[in-house]
Amino acid sequence: MSNPNPTLDDVWRLFAETDRKFQETDRKFQDTDRKLNQLEKLFTSQWGKLMESLIEGDLVVLLRDRGILIADTTMRLKGKCPDGGNYEFDIIAHNGAEVVVVEVKTTLRPQDVKNFIERLNQLKGWIPRYAHNQIYGAMAWLTADAGAEQMLEKRGLFSIRATGNSASIQNPTEFIPHQW
Repeated sequence: MSNPNPTLDDVWRLFAETDRKFQETDRKFQDTDRKLNQLEKLFTSQWGKLMESLIEGDLVVLLRDRGILIADTTMRLKGKCPDGGNYEFDIIAHNGAEVVVVEVKTTLRPQDVKNFIERLNQLKGWIPRYAHNQIYGAMAWLTADAGAEQMLEKRGLFSIRATGNSASIQNPTEFIPHQW
């Protein structure tokens, strides 16, 4: 039975025990946070790969229907920029003369469009083998924030929407893409 009149030592022991339990709980929370962060990164990474595969599976046919006779595609092309940074392009479709660079986004935002155009402007310097090709840009997406989809067409980019088990180009058939 507990002492109805605890001593100062009893109180300090209780504080020490409570502090130890709080520290143990904090360690468990930190471990749980670490595991949740790992799962989130895994999910995000796998979701991105799924989106890229969905788009890439239909890309050759979609572009051929628009008069760009693509021979094949390269997924996740990575390299070093001359300034020391890195680049990565989700999908590159090519036929020897023409190249279509595709950036895949789950949610398309206006800033994504601006960032992609900046990268397209650097592409020929970053990847010299494409320096003499006609370069077209495309952004593929599942959902789009207000104004982002219209921004693609205004900037001369193909707009490719993922639609369940396939993808479709959203630009009108008379759309003429910008060439880099």
